[in-house]
Amino acid sequence: MKNIAVIGAGTMGNGIAHVFAQNNFTVNLIDISEEALARGLATITKNLDRLLVKEKITEETKNKTLQNITTFTSISEGVKNVDLVVEAATENIDLKLKIFKQIDSEAPKNAILATNTSSISITKIASVTSRPEKVIGMHFMNPVPIMKLIEIIRGYSTSNEVTSSIMDLSKELGKVPVEVNDYPGFVANRILMPMINEAIEALYNGVAGVYEIDTVMKLGMAHPMGPLQLADFIGLDVCLFILNVMYDGFKNPKYAPCPLLVNMVQAGKLGVKSGEGFYDYTESKKAEKISNQFI
Repeated sequence: MKNIAVIGAGTMGNGIAHVFAQNNFTVNLIDISEEALARGLATITKNLDRLLVKEKITEETKNKTLQNITTFTSISEGVKNVDLVVEAATENIDLKLKIFKQIDSEAPKNAILATNTSSISITKIASVTSRPEKVIGMHFMNPVPIMKLIEIIRGYSTSNEVTSSIMDLSKELGKVPVEVNDYPGFVANRILMPMINEAIEALYNGVAGVYEIDTVMKLGMAHPMGPLQLADFIGLDVCLFILNVMYDGFKNPKYAPCPLLVNMVQAGKLGVKSGEGFYDYTESKKAEKISNQFI
């Protein structure tokens, strides 16, 4: 596999494209928005410049990486003659099913179709295609160029051959692939999201403040980010979506999202991307100033 299509030029999509391109794969980066593609390429360039300053790559590697990426606003054009399609669109089941129906009909019949979903059933996504044995989850972690883990999620019908191929491919990217089965939240979010939700519950119930909860987890549990800061970084809307997927999938009240999280999302307080969540990001993207609501 040398020709890769990545659908979605947002945070995850441009990171995935960056990693493939830097490892000498030819990448078609696809997004319906020219502006999103321009932002995605600008982010890739900025991240390559950071690596260049740190002397982790050469100027030649930077230029070659950018040369390996071609942008498309048409899925039909972008998935022609590729060996692998990695979908990294918004975490929305209806959108993903629509995309997979299209790429199934327009990508080469031998191409593997992967999704970067963090919680949606691979089996459900595969069910709208004519090649469920070739559909698999590749859940990259954010930021993609830095984080080593890829959760490789097998759907009900994913073949052993496809799984082995994607595991090997992930290693070619310098990543550490971990195979998991297709249950709501997989492994990463099945464990992470209840922890984040419990931190929000602790805040909601007045156990401690934002700074105190995050400090306990950073200093006491050696987490690089506190759970409330991490929720802001992920996006509170994304956290809520994943919790709802697990709650619907397991019908277990332990996955029910905290009312405070629900209210914050309804109020548009989504974290870093909206400028405010548990912290205020209007002056800095760092979690330094606690939101006025929690002071």
